[in-house]
Amino acid sequence: MPQFDPSSFASQIFWLAVTFVALYFVMARVVVPRIADVLDTRRRRIETNLEKAETLKKDAATALAVYEKAVGEAREQARGLIAEAGRHIAETAAREEAELAKRLALRVAESEAGIARALEAAMGGVREAAAEAAADAAQRLIGERLERAEADKAVAAVLKSGN
Repeated sequence: MPQFDPSSFASQIFWLAVTFVALYFVMARVVVPRIADVLDTRRRRIETNLEKAETLKKDAATALAVYEKAVGEAREQARGLIAEAGRHIAETAAREEAELAKRLALRVAESEAGIARALEAAMGGVREAAAEAAADAAQRLIGERLERAEADKAVAAVLKSGN
């Protein structure tokens, strides 16, 4: 192998030094500055993005606070509306219940009056029948026909006494 020949070591060392110096200058003047620029650009972009993220985070926190405040106000407004609707419903129900109670009381009074009239009519018929029966019974028992007025008095006295 020619690279291990001791007679060519001097030329190999020379070319090694020339190549090293050339690569050093290329690296120092071209490659390293480009890499440094790329890294610096990347660092600046990251810092800018972090600043934007911080700003957006603050904006989001502000928006969240505004949203929560609006939701709270909306809930309070809804509670107020629900309470108002409940009061309105209760008032309406009470009013309608009072009207219904009045109508029912009127109907009950009318029904009671009708029942009283029917009872009075029935009692009138019963009194007449009782008076006739009393007059017939008196005629059969004692042989005399009672006057209508006397028979009515006798029936009224019996009904009054509750027997």
